[in-house]
Amino acid sequence: MKNRIVLFGLGYIGLPTASLFAKNGFQVTGVDINSKIVDKINSGISPIMEPGLKEVVKEVVSNGNLKATLDGIQAVKKANIIIVVVPTPVDQNKCANLLAVISACETISQGLKSGDLVVIESTVPPGTCENIVIPILEKSGLKASQDFGVAYTPERALPNNTLYEMTHNARVIGGIDKESAKKAASLYQKITVGEVIIVNNLVTAEMVKLMENTYRDTNIALANELAMVCESLGIDAIDAIKAANFHPRVNIHTPGPGVGGHCLSIDPYFIVEIAEQNGKPAKLIQMARDINNYMPYHVVKSVEEEITKMGKSFSGSKIAVLGVAYKGNVADTRESPSLTIINDLVNKGAAVFAHDPHVPEEIIISAGAQPIEMQDALCCDCVVLMTDHDVYKEISPKMVKSPIFICTRPILNPDDFKNNEIIFRGIGRVF
Repeated sequence: MKNRIVLFGLGYIGLPTASLFAKNGFQVTGVDINSKIVDKINSGISPIMEPGLKEVVKEVVSNGNLKATLDGIQAVKKANIIIVVVPTPVDQNKCANLLAVISACETISQGLKSGDLVVIESTVPPGTCENIVIPILEKSGLKASQDFGVAYTPERALPNNTLYEMTHNARVIGGIDKESAKKAASLYQKITVGEVIIVNNLVTAEMVKLMENTYRDTNIALANELAMVCESLGIDAIDAIKAANFHPRVNIHTPGPGVGGHCLSIDPYFIVEIAEQNGKPAKLIQMARDINNYMPYHVVKSVEEEITKMGKSFSGSKIAVLGVAYKGNVADTRESPSLTIINDLVNKGAAVFAHDPHVPEEIIISAGAQPIEMQDALCCDCVVLMTDHDVYKEISPKMVKSPIFICTRPILNPDDFKNNEIIFRGIGRVF
C-alpha cells in the first residue's frame, strides 16, 4: 500500500494536485461526485482548462498512475494517504458552506485505517479540522494522532499558472502532532521545489491561507476607495498609486471593478465569521469586502452618468461588456464582477451584450447577456472593458466606434484616446 493516495475533489486545484503526485510516481485515485468528470479523466482527458494539465493527465492516466472513481469508500480502503480538496463556498449569509468537506470526511471515516494520513487542502475557517473534520473521522472508531494522522496545508496556485505555482511556491503545513506534520511535509516535498514551512498546529495553517487572501482583498479595497476619491478630485488614481509605490514601504494594489475568483472574494468571510463567533468582529475585513462588492455598481453608475450626459435614455441602450472571466486569459467566471455588472445593467433596462474569447457562449447567455463579436461590441452605445485579456490590450482608438468607453483595467493608454471623440473613463480615471 506504499505511495497510494486517494484525493477527494477533481476541480481546479484537485486535479492538478492529483496529476502532479501521479507524475512523481504515486498511485493516485481521484474521487469526484460528477460522473462526467470521472469518465473524462479515465479517458485521459482533462476537464479543466489549464496550461500543461491536459498533457500531464494524458500521461499519468495512460501509465496507470492516475484513475478516477465515484466510489470514495473503496478508494480510501486501498490507500494510506487521503487528501481533501473539495470546494468551500459561502452561503447567502456569507458563512462557510462546509457540506462538501463534511461529506468527504464521512466517506473517509468508512474506509479509514490505522496508520493513514488525512490531509485537508480545502480552504476552511480556523478550527475546522479540530472541531469538524477530526470528530467525523473518529467515527471510524480510530483515534486521531494515536491511530491516524491529520494535517492541513493550503494550496497556493494562480489560474493559468497552476502547475508551476504548485511545484515552486512555498507550502505551509500544520499537523495534529509533529509526526503528522512531518509526514505531510515529506509528502509535499515530492512535488515542489519550494520551501516547506511547518507551523505549530492545524489552526495556524488554516489561518495562514485566510491571512494571505485577506491581505490582498483589503489592499485592493484600499486602492478602490482611493480611486473613487481620486475620481471626485479629478486625479488620475493610477498615476498617483504608481508614484506612491516608489516609497520603499508602500505597495498599494491596482484598483478595479471588483474582486472575483474562488479565493479573494470568499476567504475573508471565513475570518469575519469566526471572529464574530468569538466576539471580536473583524470590522476592517468586513468593510474591505463591502467596498470590493460595491465596485461593480460603481462601474454601472459611471455608465449611467456618461449615457445621461449624452442625452440618451439608459433603458434600451446597447451596452457591451468586454470580458466575463474574473481575470485575464482564463475561462474562470467564479464570483466574477462582470456577472454582477451584467445583471445590474439588465435590471436597469439596458440591452447587454458580452464578448469573451475564453468563456463559452452558453455561460454568457446564462449570465443574461447576448454573445457578440468584439468588433461589433466596439460599436455599441457604451463599451465596458472588464477583464484584462491580452486581446483587449490591442484595442486602439480607431477600432472603437462607440462614443463611450469605460476601461476598468489599466491596460490601455488614456493619452491615446484624448484627441478622439470618445469619452474614455476608468476606475479612478476621468478624462
